Amino acid sequence: MNDFEEIFAQNYDIVYGYIMKRCADPHLAEEITQQAFFNAFLQIGRFRGDCKIGVWICQIAKNELCAYYRKNRNKVTFPEELLCDDEEMFTKLENEEMKQLILSKIHCLQEPYREVFYLRILGDLSFREIGKIMEKNESWARVTYYRARMQIKEELS
Repeated sequence: MNDFEEIFAQNYDIVYGYIMKRCADPHLAEEITQQAFFNAFLQIGRFRGDCKIGVWICQIAKNELCAYYRKNRNKVTFPEELLCDDEEMFTKLENEEMKQLILSKIHCLQEPYREVFYLRILGDLSFREIGKIMEKNESWARVTYYRARMQIKEELS
């Protein structure tokens, strides 16, 4: 087995699961995952090694999914359960303009707030899992998520 086949075998389920949680469409998740691995294969020389290769491929997959949503914005419905743990934000999602505003606020979050927010809400990951992915502890993940939510709420008020 060559090196990239091993990378694929070790990381496919992680990348697919990550995208599946973000889009809730198995066919789209499979397509995006395959495209992400294809792009990773083409760009493997650009991998700097400053994170785990699975995290790098998840980032490529996330970018592919964002590109898909941008390209198909009129055909794709916004996942209303995105912010369902925060009742105030959830009710605001009913208004299409508010959806766009919330998305823009999420997109404008600085790293690591944006990534932790996505992992928690779209990835449906526990704070412990987020901490492991980000190579931090559970408390760090919890505080970072809370701060991201507060920034979004502050921007909306």
